Amino acid sequence: MSYALITGASKGIGRAIAVELARRQWNLLLVARSEGALQSLASELTAQFGVKADYLAIDLSEPDAPRRVVDWCTGKDYPVAALINNAGYGLSGPFERYSPAENANMMQVNMLVLAQLCQLFLPQLRQQSRAYIVNIASSAAYQAVPGLSLYAATKAFVLSFSRGLRQELRPGPVSVTCVCPGPTDTDFVVRAGAGPKALRAADKVNMTPEAVARIAVDSMLAGKAEVITGALNKVGAFFSWLLPKGLVEQATKGVYE
Repeated sequence: MSYALITGASKGIGRAIAVELARRQWNLLLVARSEGALQSLASELTAQFGVKADYLAIDLSEPDAPRRVVDWCTGKDYPVAALINNAGYGLSGPFERYSPAENANMMQVNMLVLAQLCQLFLPQLRQQSRAYIVNIASSAAYQAVPGLSLYAATKAFVLSFSRGLRQELRPGPVSVTCVCPGPTDTDFVVRAGAGPKALRAADKVNMTPEAVARIAVDSMLAGKAEVITGALNKVGAFFSWLLPKGLVEQATKGVYE
């Protein structure tokens, strides 16, 4: 019996994806830092949907974390058929506000861990008759965002990497989907240290994690290459492509200070 592995599964979009997959009778492997939240969620999903669910509490920013995740799956004989790279976070405000170590940590989680998990799990995913990789990027992947400069750049990496990897793996059993949510009702802006302008802006267009999760899972199973969640976010991405870059960047300047 194969499993879906979800990083950042203890809350927000990751938790919602876990619930959505359990509803569709996927067995689950839940990965995040919070052991208590993971234990509670695993028990809840097993009781409510009758699926198997296990968890690994780990800080993915640690250098050997991706290898430890794979070794945990191998040691417990958990065949992974879906890898959902959801873990990630942002740092809001001027780039130089944060130390090199803080910026490097975000880049580690948002980019390097994601790429390493894809590489380490690919041999196992290729053994499945049908397998999936879902990489969670952001609508920020489509433009530079002053005040979220480094975060937006990490998500542009996720989008570009996902599309390239998808083509490399075709034809074959492994499908790669990149999901680009816009503002979602999670603690992202709080974790990022965003100011009141960003909080007010997000409140106006927030989607629920559950809505994002349904779109993500539907897109995964349909084998889509890329999906932007929400009509407003799709319009925003279109105008980011259509309008002069400087104009788009000026429009967002000051929101995330």
